[in-house]
Amino acid sequence: MAQSDHSQAMGTALVYHEAMTEARLLWEDPECEIESPERLTTALECLQQRGLEQRCLRLTAQEASEAELGLVHSPEYVALMRRTQALGMGELQELSGQYDAIYFHPSTFRCARLAAGAGLQLVDAVLTGAVHNGLALVRPPGHHSQRAAANGFCVFNNVAIAAKHAQQKHGLHRILIVDWDVHHGQGIQYIFEDDPGVLYFSWHRYEHGRFWPYLRESNADAVGQGQGRGFTVNLPWNQVGMGNADYVAAFLHVLLPVAFEFDPELVLVAAGFDSAIGDPEGQMQATPECFAHLTQLLQVLAGGRVCAMLEGGYHLESLSQSVCMMVQALLGDPAPPLSGPMVPHHSALESIQSVRAAQAPHWTSLQQQEGGPFSLLPGGSELKTAAAQAATALSSLLDQLRLRPTPPVRTAVALTSLGAGLVLPADVLHEEGSAPQEETQAWARLHKALAKDEALTTLGKVLYLLDGILDGQMSSGIAATPAPAAAATLDVAIRRGLSQGDQRVLCVAVGQLDRPSDLADDGRNLWLNIRGKEAAALSTFHVSVPLPETTGGFLNCVLALVLPLAYGFQPDLVLLALGPAHGLQDPQAALLAALLRVPAGGGVLALVDVESTPRLAEVLARVLHGEAPPSLGPFSVASPEDTQALMYLRGQLEPHWKMLQVAAPASVL
Repeated sequence: MAQSDHSQAMGTALVYHEAMTEARLLWEDPECEIESPERLTTALECLQQRGLEQRCLRLTAQEASEAELGLVHSPEYVALMRRTQALGMGELQELSGQYDAIYFHPSTFRCARLAAGAGLQLVDAVLTGAVHNGLALVRPPGHHSQRAAANGFCVFNNVAIAAKHAQQKHGLHRILIVDWDVHHGQGIQYIFEDDPGVLYFSWHRYEHGRFWPYLRESNADAVGQGQGRGFTVNLPWNQVGMGNADYVAAFLHVLLPVAFEFDPELVLVAAGFDSAIGDPEGQMQATPECFAHLTQLLQVLAGGRVCAMLEGGYHLESLSQSVCMMVQALLGDPAPPLSGPMVPHHSALESIQSVRAAQAPHWTSLQQQEGGPFSLLPGGSELKTAAAQAATALSSLLDQLRLRPTPPVRTAVALTSLGAGLVLPADVLHEEGSAPQEETQAWARLHKALAKDEALTTLGKVLYLLDGILDGQMSSGIAATPAPAAAATLDVAIRRGLSQGDQRVLCVAVGQLDRPSDLADDGRNLWLNIRGKEAAALSTFHVSVPLPETTGGFLNCVLALVLPLAYGFQPDLVLLALGPAHGLQDPQAALLAALLRVPAGGGVLALVDVESTPRLAEVLARVLHGEAPPSLGPFSVASPEDTQALMYLRGQLEPHWKMLQVAAPASVL
């Protein structure tokens, strides 16, 4: 029996103070009225109703000191903001008019200090190991604020102050800031544009410079200044209506390759949810559950040290649902599957292509401009505004959450001899159960290799775990299989997965495991073999790729091939089989499992060779449970052979699997 790990920090912090609701607009201003106290109260109520707040470590925000504000802002600007506490309404309105899209209230200075202080507390809690990650639920937002200027509802630059604090107090050298607000966070960009220690990524509604803040430096070719060149990554959205596929594609093909090469020690998220469906500012189509996926994709970086701070978000229902999705992901819960077809828009692919081209001189992971006009993308110009479909999408999400409640067991393991001496999270279930003997024997008749006692016992446990996942009783599982029966056990697992309704099964087989010859190529199963003899797309649903030799090659394989295929296929179940001679190092296997867990909505069954090390079983159990994978180690460039294999497969597969695209087709129907 494995030991339980009781030494873990409480996972997720939620930093808040009700005083941040005190500032409100005191006069008529249609532009500013959307930044209201209800943004916080509605989000907090949603967290409470879902039982998420109760699962977090609740921290009461404390005001940042003027010295801490001075990490980013000038003393004169801080003094001016301090004086707003004593101004009358007419004076506040006059001062507000000196800035772009700003209103002041007598409580603004305190609210803004609390917002900045909340970010500092969160960073301290994460970097001292008190928690793994967290969210600062704050207002006013911060990412537009500059050294000596309020801007766009923002008074103090909360994320920038937190980053400077992490550098100076905690001695960090590499900080990633991910800004998924729908507006460009020009304040953060200006503060760090010459600093190679901060990598700033922002996507934002741009429309070729015709959307606020109307800045030339929001475009893809603004990459930073001096030593900071390449450490500003701008992805401009030039049309409204961007959705789940576009956001995920931006992460897979731009942000994550660069982020892994940068290797951050901390991830800060400028978490604006005006980029979600229904928001009047963004007019985008991404549904709330997309932000759970984005969060989990970030959690594989920096040892899972992710600190999010609320920025924008002005459709109260969409905002509150998106906040809940993010917190659920931070807590380690599986993300609900994404809805709708995973086909990026033509305009999104143009933006991805332009930012990859602008950044390629600075990042080796982007220097192979694979991809091209392999296919036409239908519907790229048929973009509609988000508001018309928001109510339907949000209602659909709530129905989905009711129909697919979080499984009572997040991770179960059946590891026999491998289980001895493992140190696992306390709530990982050590499964002793087995499928009924009759059922196990019936499946075993398919293969002679399953007739032996050890193989039969293992098969019973695999079927039991599989049934638990398919029935919604558990999210993921791990089982150890004897090498002679590995292929046969995997074959039965695939067939059992496909036997239940309209299930779609993705099988990622690593090592000496061949696809069953009589498995139907009917679109319900996708077989991907890593460590195949050569790169081959034997059909749309049967792909083989050699195991890359370097960390860069492995990351390219996972981010540019495995995950786009997984997101395009939208599986109900992922079977990750690490067969004999699989060749993966433990951190590689852990990263692969952690990332496959995201598009699968948690539904992963990992089959590991019984001869594997206990350390491999332990690290797989931890990542399937929601913990961060260990680092891959120093980044090394993909070999020419691995790059060529990847380019070949993408060329073969892009006509069907649109999530593989990194460039816009030459023409659109």
